[in-house]
Amino acid sequence: MRTSARGGLAVVLRWCLLVAVLAGLTAAPARAAAPPAGPPGAPGEVRAAATAVEVPPGVTAGVAVFDRQTGTFTEQLNPRLRVRSASVVKLLIALDHLWNRGPGYTLAADDRARFDSMLRSSDDASASYYWSQNGGSAIVDRMVSRLGLADTAGPPAGYPGYWGYTALSAADTVRIYRYLLDSAPAPVRTLVMGDLRQSTRCGADGFDQRFGIPASFEGPWAVKQGWSGFGDTGSCSNTAAAAAGGGTSTTGGAAAGLGAADIDLTQRALHSTGTVGTGDRTIVAVFTLQPTNTSFGAAYTNLNRLVRSLNVPGGVRPAGTWFGTWGTDVRVRADATTASTALTRLPAGVEVLIRCEKQGQRVEVPPYVNDWWAYLPLYGGYITNIYVQSPDNQLPGVPLC
Repeated sequence: MRTSARGGLAVVLRWCLLVAVLAGLTAAPARAAAPPAGPPGAPGEVRAAATAVEVPPGVTAGVAVFDRQTGTFTEQLNPRLRVRSASVVKLLIALDHLWNRGPGYTLAADDRARFDSMLRSSDDASASYYWSQNGGSAIVDRMVSRLGLADTAGPPAGYPGYWGYTALSAADTVRIYRYLLDSAPAPVRTLVMGDLRQSTRCGADGFDQRFGIPASFEGPWAVKQGWSGFGDTGSCSNTAAAAAGGGTSTTGGAAAGLGAADIDLTQRALHSTGTVGTGDRTIVAVFTLQPTNTSFGAAYTNLNRLVRSLNVPGGVRPAGTWFGTWGTDVRVRADATTASTALTRLPAGVEVLIRCEKQGQRVEVPPYVNDWWAYLPLYGGYITNIYVQSPDNQLPGVPLC
């Protein structure tokens, strides 16, 4: 039977309607996707579904972001991934050292100086002292029991002195901070969190500590950072030696070629943990493992990009535009002149936030010549625009200072 074009269309429409009706009668009702399983929390705790976390290519990440005001996790990505802690384990070393010193929890002057340096400047010598004096891996065992940590364990067999090889997860790190903020004796909270609020720009080993949380949010914040595998010394301060590749530290560094059944000891590790916002509203724990050929500046940039993608209630983003840089040991100066005080040095190739720019001293780095300088609010000073990755001397879209 032949039909007209109009009749054929009617037949098709009737068939579509019939198929739709049958599908509606037989299909199961749609259900919202369940939120991913998160780290264990307190009884009755409410969890929020995780949003998309932007993880740079080649980076393995474990992330947990907990909003203390609402009692929800606003971000969770591999929250129970066990990685080597690097210097984040210093939180457990510090808590263990204070544990039985109540009710005053006071430290002798020399011990207090050592304790402060370990937390504020991530001093490895101080951590090694406490590790040796207080029982090594027994420190971790005690704190696992005391805080109910699920994923934390001491260094693998064969590396008893490598406190930086302690296994830790983002979920357990949130538990540590929740204990500090909600359950620890007030003097302990004041001492530990007070040190984390005074985290120095440069670590004791010369590595820049202002990555992740401090780079991504205005204060108030408190942080304990971790890095491993980038060498023994960084170039953050003017007196520090240039950073070297590899690293064979017996404490926090990663020796190339080492391996363990449960944690990766080979890739380079860079972690940012702490609190963000007024009243320590949100706890942030970000752990990353990055390929062994990743420079410190590139790892720093990767971590910053990841942290900037997170939903962190109470966090205030700093104003400005992010640009890449090039060059090694680029000085950040107090003003737009090479004669002004050098405040610090940038990690090679790091991405920086630029708030404004102004003209200053003419600088020549053949074949380039430039008299424009960029203000970096996260470093509190200026760099010549020569070292900013942009085709023009004056940066596009950046206002004048």
